[in-house]
Amino acid sequence: MKPRRILFWIHLSAGVVAGIVIFIMSVTGVILAYEKQIMRWGNREFRVENTGQQPLTLTNILAKFKHSPTTVTLRSDSGSAVEVSLGRDRIVFVNPYTGDPLGESSDLPRFFSQVENIHRWLGVSDTRRPTGRAITGACNFAFFILVATGPFIWWPKDWGWANLKKILLFRRGLSGRALYWNWHNVLGAWCVIPLIIIVMSGVVMSYPWANNLLYRMTGNEPPAPPQTASAQQKPRGEGNPHSDATEQSSPSPLEKVVSAAKQVPGWQSITVRMPSGRGPLSATADQGNGRPDLRTQFIFDPKTGDVRQESFSSYNSGRRLRTWARFSHTGEAGGIAGITIAAIAAAGASLLVFTGITLSIKRLIGWRKRA
Repeated sequence: MKPRRILFWIHLSAGVVAGIVIFIMSVTGVILAYEKQIMRWGNREFRVENTGQQPLTLTNILAKFKHSPTTVTLRSDSGSAVEVSLGRDRIVFVNPYTGDPLGESSDLPRFFSQVENIHRWLGVSDTRRPTGRAITGACNFAFFILVATGPFIWWPKDWGWANLKKILLFRRGLSGRALYWNWHNVLGAWCVIPLIIIVMSGVVMSYPWANNLLYRMTGNEPPAPPQTASAQQKPRGEGNPHSDATEQSSPSPLEKVVSAAKQVPGWQSITVRMPSGRGPLSATADQGNGRPDLRTQFIFDPKTGDVRQESFSSYNSGRRLRTWARFSHTGEAGGIAGITIAAIAAAGASLLVFTGITLSIKRLIGWRKRA
C-alpha cells in the first residue's frame, strides 16, 4: 500500500473508534467557550452602590458563612459584589461594604459544572472518573492523529487553484457523498491550525508523560506530583484562615494574600483559593482577560507566615510553556478573539466527526453492495 493510503486507513480507523467521544468533547467545548462571559451576564443584577464607605475585610465578610468557601473573587469595579463560591455549583454574592448577602446565582453554575464533567470524563460518577478521564484522554490522542494525518490525505498533488479551491471553498450543487466530502475537506482545511493547538494542549493536560516531556524539551526538570495533605497535618491558621482573626493582632493569612494581590498595578480581579487537601491558601491577581502572562499568584507559606509572589516572568521556560498550553486549550491565551477561534474550531470539529462518520457509513454500504 502507498503511504497516503496507509495514512487514510489510520485516519479512518481513529475516527470510527473515537468519533463519538470526540463529538461529545467538541460540542461541550463550544458550550464552555464563553462560560465566564455568560456567567457575568447572567449575574449582572448583583450590583451594589458605593456610598463612600470603605469595603469590609474579606475576613469579616467570610465570618458570616458557616462553611469555608472554595474560592472568593473580588473585582476592581467598585459596584461589583464579592463572589463567594461554595463548591462548583453554588455562588453567593455579597455586598462588600455591609457584608449582607445579595442572593445566589441562577442555575448557570450547576449547568456549566455538568457540561464540564461531561467534557472531562463523560459525566460518570466520582468513583468512575479515572476511567472516564482515561477514555477522553485516549480519544483526544486519537483526535491528534486525525488532525495530524488529515492534511496529508486531502492536500492535492497539484497546488493549482483549480484543485486548491476544492478543499478550501464550499461548492454548490453537490449532493450525497460529494457534498459530505467537500464539507469534510473545507472544515478540516480551515480548522486544522487551531485544532492542532487544542488537541496538543489537551494531550499535555491528559498525560503526565506529555506534561513532563514539555518541561524536558525546554531543559527543565518536571515538577513533582502534588501531595495530598491530611487535615490533621495543616498548621494552625491554614485550615480556616479567617476563623481566628479576632485572636491575632497581626493580619490573618487571608488578609496577607489579598493585600499583596491588591498591590499589582491595574488588577481587574482577584481570585482567592482557600486551602484544601490539594493546595495552600493563594490569591491570583488578573490584569487582563485570562492571559497567563497577565496573572500574578500569591501563595501563603504557613511555616514562615510569609507570602510568596510568583509572576509569569519568574517561571522557568517549561512552566511558561505549560501555562500557555493550559490557556491555549480554551483559547483564553488570545483573549476574546482566541476564545472565539477556539469555539469555531470546536464547532468545526463536531461537523468533521459528523461528515467523517457519514462518509464511513456510505463507504461501508458501497463495499457491501460490491461484495
